[in-house]
Amino acid sequence: MAAAVGFLLDYGRRGVQEVSMSETNTELIPTTNSPPALDEGCLHHYQQFCVQFLELHPQCALFLDCGLGKTVITLTAIQHLMYDSFEVNRTLIIAPLRVARDTWIAELSKWRHLAGLRMQRVIGSEKDRIRALGERADVYVINRENTEWLVRHYSGRKLPFDMLVLDELSSFKNYRSKRFMALKKVIGQFGRVIGLTGTPAPNSLEELWPQVFLLDKGARLGRTFSTYIDLYFTTPNSWLPYRHELKEGAEDAIYKKLSDICVSMKAADHLNMPEKVENIVEVTLSAREMKLYKQMERDMLLPYADGDILALNAAVLANKLLQLANGACYDEFHNVRIIHDKKLDALEDLIEAANGKPVLVMYGYKHDLDRIQQRFGAYRPDCPNGVRRLISEQDMKDWCAGLIPIAATQPASTGHGLNLQSGGSTIIWYGLTWSLELYEQANARLWRQGQKNTVVIHHIVTKGTMDERAMRALHDKAAGQEALLDAVKARIREVV
Repeated sequence: MAAAVGFLLDYGRRGVQEVSMSETNTELIPTTNSPPALDEGCLHHYQQFCVQFLELHPQCALFLDCGLGKTVITLTAIQHLMYDSFEVNRTLIIAPLRVARDTWIAELSKWRHLAGLRMQRVIGSEKDRIRALGERADVYVINRENTEWLVRHYSGRKLPFDMLVLDELSSFKNYRSKRFMALKKVIGQFGRVIGLTGTPAPNSLEELWPQVFLLDKGARLGRTFSTYIDLYFTTPNSWLPYRHELKEGAEDAIYKKLSDICVSMKAADHLNMPEKVENIVEVTLSAREMKLYKQMERDMLLPYADGDILALNAAVLANKLLQLANGACYDEFHNVRIIHDKKLDALEDLIEAANGKPVLVMYGYKHDLDRIQQRFGAYRPDCPNGVRRLISEQDMKDWCAGLIPIAATQPASTGHGLNLQSGGSTIIWYGLTWSLELYEQANARLWRQGQKNTVVIHHIVTKGTMDERAMRALHDKAAGQEALLDAVKARIREVV
């Protein structure tokens, strides 16, 4: 038998997503276009363990590294609960848009034992979504942006689902968000709730409460956010009422509370992961450039005759400084002010050193992309080797086919659910992010099972700037998350 020490749940979500694709019309999708190559016997032992865990725990969460197969695990459990034990009739899956559109249906078509499951994608226009909900199916997949709409659609009526799967549970970490508030109203209607994510607590344990509440309706961490804060946190500075610190022993107490419903696993423990090499490429500003940076840091203002770069508070300043570290910044009228080209020069060196191998460039702001494309050319039919954004499904296919030498994407739009490992093995972080979840998930697009080459992750860091603080913050958060994962990490053992 398998035994587990359970784990915890977290959800950290990105800011504005740069998803500019159109949503596909919904129709009943056949589960197979060609005979599936895999059957249930191909599941790894740890995957079989997770399937059993989901079946035995009506409310639970899986915190699995990218590549461990949480999608097929969940679909297998759904298939068993529907057609073996007959405990579930209809399942609702809420996921990021691209994952809802592509990932779940693609996984369904790979496995022979899942061929009987009927799936509807509830995306597209309102008319398309209503039509999809009216079709007969076992599993309905909707993108998280339409959570509030779904609840409104069934207003005054019980939702016709008895099982809920929250893919990328951290999407619900904000207890004030509309999607959380909408789901909170109806969460009691689901007999089973499963949360899935690969990044437990990317920023703070405070973010756990909304996610866990959707699992157990407050049984473990309290029925309200304020109760949770009062139990486990202190407010050391009265003049910063929203800044909380964990009480002594609170971290272990939280883990213990969640140990029975959450399982955590790391890919490196269960898969032969490819080697990963992380590299920091430092660039140095000239005296004039650093003077401008320091002036902005000190005065929260860089004056120009036709529009100033200004920051109204510390949070805005941090992002303005991150932009300046990249080489340019928006002024008050959203015009781009160019400060330096140091990162572009470093990027050029890295691309040249790749010697024709595909590279995936992570940028932070639109002006980063514009300047990168100005330097290296933008992709067009007459310029096939130019920098190409990964947006559409065709872009993803061309990348995976090795047809894109320089791809560019914003982490928030490529962070979850996309398997890009077959297209290349080099990531270049042109602009850093403050979000550990986005950072790890973006890297996991290439560093995952199936990658055949050593993955090299370059970080272009401007010395003496906010870049260094962002790298330090990512490192510190990763250390904290590592402690969290280790505290609740599932230990699977076979009893002979």
